[in-house]
Amino acid sequence: MTTHKVHFVGAGPGDPELITVKGARLLKEADVVVYAGSLVDLELVKTYAPDARIYDSAGMNLDETTRALAEAVFAGEKAVRLHTGDPSIYGAIQEQMAELEMLGIEYEVVPGVTSAFAGAAALKQELTLPEVSQTVIITRLAGRTPVPEREKLREIARIGATLVIYLSVSMIERVVEELLEGAYTEETPVAVLAKVSWPDEQIVEGTLGDIAAKVQEAGIYKQALIMVGDVLSARTDGLRAKSLLYDKEFSHGCREGIVA
Repeated sequence: MTTHKVHFVGAGPGDPELITVKGARLLKEADVVVYAGSLVDLELVKTYAPDARIYDSAGMNLDETTRALAEAVFAGEKAVRLHTGDPSIYGAIQEQMAELEMLGIEYEVVPGVTSAFAGAAALKQELTLPEVSQTVIITRLAGRTPVPEREKLREIARIGATLVIYLSVSMIERVVEELLEGAYTEETPVAVLAKVSWPDEQIVEGTLGDIAAKVQEAGIYKQALIMVGDVLSARTDGLRAKSLLYDKEFSHGCREGIVA
């Protein structure tokens, strides 16, 4: 292995201030940055790495991105591979790491804020609520990239959990069709968030019965999340139940409950 390593860094969902402190530091120290230009704001790169050599991976293939990173490392330079959100969610980093391993180059992954959590923050919405949903599923609709049969959206929809659906807004009608085959109804609340945390963020809310038309009317066809589930109705309908964590009568390892 070389004495230098590549850092895969999550840039966060868009807002330059949502990158981690560690990620920002690594960018500032970088001599070379290969960034996902179709999703990561160039201004973020310029802010934290103004003197680095910058490669936009939007028009590059795997061999080319690997070469740019490897040449930097072998030249004794610090290299950052900058991904949108968190690299572990639809980041296509596994094959990149495998290429680096074959070249004897070490690497480290620095997590970031994925858009699912930026979306929940924008909605001011908790994704897990007592007696409503204690499960959050991150998934996508099958498109050019297939999904296993057991993970088809209509199969996952049978659970009735809170869903965060990536990379599928351009097929919103199919999303609705498959969700209605599961535990959801036309009254199930939905939120579609485009470019969440960016200055031109768009949020469209509705139900499975009307969300497709609303999304089309808003002109949203890419860079958007679809969030589905009964938790989204809590802001208008109120809570069914409160968490026990702060219930005054509930005892746990750090506090004795007060019995009325």
